[in-house]
Amino acid sequence: MQLVGYEPSGTGSALLVSDGDGADIERHSLESGDDLTFALGERHCAGAIDDDGAHIACDRPSAPYCEYHTSTWVCARCTGTCLKDEMDCYEAHAVYVAAFAPDTFKVGVTREWRLETRLREQGADRAAHVHTVSNGRIARELEAEIATRLTDRVRTGPKVAALAAAVDEDAWEAALTEFDAIDRFDFDYGFDLAARPVRETIASGTVVGVKGRLLVLENGGTTYAVDMRDLVGYDVTEGAAERSLQSSLGSFG
Repeated sequence: MQLVGYEPSGTGSALLVSDGDGADIERHSLESGDDLTFALGERHCAGAIDDDGAHIACDRPSAPYCEYHTSTWVCARCTGTCLKDEMDCYEAHAVYVAAFAPDTFKVGVTREWRLETRLREQGADRAAHVHTVSNGRIARELEAEIATRLTDRVRTGPKVAALAAAVDEDAWEAALTEFDAIDRFDFDYGFDLAARPVRETIASGTVVGVKGRLLVLENGGTTYAVDMRDLVGYDVTEGAAERSLQSSLGSFG
């Protein structure tokens, strides 16, 4: 079997597993309290999933994807000048500011109807919808201008730190003073951590929860944060991880 994809919070929270070339994708739901028992083996390209939901396998060594199965979403790099042959984002777009505890604030863009789902996919703690515009070009221009003051990307490290932190209310309100917010969001992912989890790449343990693409697992008395993208491409077998894992100090109490 191979781990070939994942669904973040907001779009289901699951790991996607294939039994081989041409096999249908199996979806392993990640509900709180579920037990995962995947031992990780070799890692290689995860291939692709066709329109019918079948896996197209690839044994090239690059992971999570080789050069033939890496897709680039040009809209992610757009700043208002379309990078496609023809602009096609003619629908209402939302510009938002998302908060990641304690005080990282990110500007972003999505189609308006998808706003709350997109925020949950990223694992935002708070958010404010600050502009609605008629198309993606205008939205990207606004995003690029706001990104001169706020970040437009949050890496995994700060998101792991945010798992056991609270949003700095004063800093959040200060960040929003320049905007007339259309709507505000305060997200709950269904779990509460007293301490920052240890960052690891494992797929065995009891599911604590999922926040964005971070899977939180309890294993051997320690809580781990796993970036699910780091799991994509691994061959897996049923059975607990055999390698030794870094433990938190609390596990020795």
